[in-house]
Amino acid sequence: GNYLARLVFPEPVNELQFTVDLIADMTVINPFDFFVEEYAAEMGWSYPDELATDLQPYLHQVPAELDSPADGDLVDQWIASRLPESQWRDCGLRTVDFLVRLNEAVRDDVAYTTRMEPGVQTPGYTLSRAIGSCRDSAWLLVSILRRFGLAARFVSGYLVQLAADMEPVDGPAGVKHDFTDLHAWAEVYIPGAGWVGLDATSGLFAGEGHIPLSCTPHPSTAAPITGSTGIAEVEFSFSNEVTRIHEDVRVTKPLSDDQWDAIDTLGQVVDAGLANEDIALTMGGEPTFVSAAETASPQWNSAADGPEKRQLAAKLTDKLRQRWADGGLVHHGQGKWYPDEPLPRWQMTLAWRTDGEPIWHHPALLVNPWTKPSATAGTDALAHQIAARLGIADEFVLPVYEDTVQAAVSAAQLPWGPRPDIDPDPSDELLANEHARQQLVDRLDDAATEPAGWVIPVFVDPDDPDGGSWATTRWRPRRRAIFLTAGSSPIGLRLPLNALAWGAAPDIVRNADGDATRPLPDGHQTSVKPARELPIESAPRTALAIEERDGHLFCFLPPIDRLDDALRLIATIEDACAALQTPIVLEGYPLPGDDRLQTLSVTPDPGVIEVNVQPTSSWGDLVQLTTTLFEDARQVGLTTEKFDLDGTHTGTGGGNHITLGGPTPQDSPLLRRPDLLRSMVTYWQHHPGLSYIFTGRFIGPTS
Repeated sequence: GNYLARLVFPEPVNELQFTVDLIADMTVINPFDFFVEEYAAEMGWSYPDELATDLQPYLHQVPAELDSPADGDLVDQWIASRLPESQWRDCGLRTVDFLVRLNEAVRDDVAYTTRMEPGVQTPGYTLSRAIGSCRDSAWLLVSILRRFGLAARFVSGYLVQLAADMEPVDGPAGVKHDFTDLHAWAEVYIPGAGWVGLDATSGLFAGEGHIPLSCTPHPSTAAPITGSTGIAEVEFSFSNEVTRIHEDVRVTKPLSDDQWDAIDTLGQVVDAGLANEDIALTMGGEPTFVSAAETASPQWNSAADGPEKRQLAAKLTDKLRQRWADGGLVHHGQGKWYPDEPLPRWQMTLAWRTDGEPIWHHPALLVNPWTKPSATAGTDALAHQIAARLGIADEFVLPVYEDTVQAAVSAAQLPWGPRPDIDPDPSDELLANEHARQQLVDRLDDAATEPAGWVIPVFVDPDDPDGGSWATTRWRPRRRAIFLTAGSSPIGLRLPLNALAWGAAPDIVRNADGDATRPLPDGHQTSVKPARELPIESAPRTALAIEERDGHLFCFLPPIDRLDDALRLIATIEDACAALQTPIVLEGYPLPGDDRLQTLSVTPDPGVIEVNVQPTSSWGDLVQLTTTLFEDARQVGLTTEKFDLDGTHTGTGGGNHITLGGPTPQDSPLLRRPDLLRSMVTYWQHHPGLSYIFTGRFIGPTS
């Protein structure tokens, strides 16, 4: 290092104190954000002559007087066993990958200890003991790098570690409090990148917390203070302190404690004002999350769907069910359908009763469709069990089949030979979709006697004004059996309803608005009342469908207008599943909206998982909902932050919308005072700075 000062004491002194004070910018950086010259991209390269001359002090092998021949042999033996030449020279191994592997190998083979003795161990001695301080591991790494012909130097400085805003769910938690200490590491010179720091103690590349003070070819010249004392008793001590003097706004801590206290107080003031004015305002939202472990794949950047996204969404839904909806129902339905997407996106809806009573008593009997196969009973057995509990005779339970005849006709209309490389008509699935053509071949290979599933024509008896009575009808198509329309959607969406009767189904409208003061039924029946049979001409064309897909039993719910009737049907299905001890996936139509029912949904969006939370009517409820949701998401491996390639700390990139309304349509402030919405929009237009609340990187219809 450079000499900064020389102190001479003509007379004895009692104390000598040095204070080093510095201000460091701890903005997170990407330690791999550098370029490498093309000739040095893969191992096996050497420095050009001019550069090698400049780097000569950093290429010398460790001096013999400090490294006995026996120690040198240990280093060579370690290199031969851990990184033999066949694994790195002229084999396509990238230089950066080589450095990562070498750095981690030293970390794994040399345990860390705090050593207060002066000096640095020789590399061979450190290997023989398999333990050393940070300076010992750094000097060992310098020695090894030079043996590979790489210029390396010893670095002495400070290591600053700041406590994370939130402890990680998996992996090391890091320091609990801000911490700084003396530290040492190595640097290697890579053409194009320059000096790159390698911390052999942690096995990591040097980041923003590594603050170098001295970089030298040898540790002895990196000592910050050298000198001598007279004959005297000496007590030596040192301390390191770190203080945050400024913190940038960031995703994990967007507000200071004082700012949050002010916002919390304001929220309570607003609540009091709304209550005084009899304004029943509710607020919901659509927070978004990304994977905390893997953010490089398309599903966490641009694609709406992905295998990991489905698994994490299912885990989050189950976590929210345990918190908000013990005894609630998880429904796997169809969500939004965007242009250029072949099918609607999936949607998991969690529903629970506001009175606290369970909708579904056995959580183990509900599974998500992306787990291992769970079916333990056949589709026909489950269909007949459900029908019996609805009072419907077995003769009304019908098998349905894939229509191989229609599929063969469609295939016969295609020209001979492979499809030419042209833009196909997107409406012609067989022509445009190779997967669809393969499905056709598979279906033609199946025997027509194998049912694709079973259906139960069922609906609420239209002549029962109070509901609770089931009815059915006979489906008699012209063909000998029920054949589904072509496609890969659930069979409940592919029923040939137009082939059941000459006329259209009657429009039967029931009052779907639930009375919040009227208690809901528990759904479980002590006796079974026979279902009434209606002629097909006067009967609704709805059915409950059972099929097996990917090893799971799927139950497709028919549309039902009133929550009371829907709960009775759900209870019947659960009783049948419990009797057969087989879990199912609930799909089809969701439960009808009702003031006595709360719902939230978990859906996919480009690059994120979106949670459409239930509305809240007070500031305290909103705070509790938001904080618990984010904590539950964190526990299952989701987060609200990402890092760009350059290390920039950002949010998820999702919309994070908020919604305003009322607990009921008649109480909604926006419907009671329609001019309020117009006023809000006008206010937003007059104050465009408010738009920054919802700014993002995407422009246009990207979602």
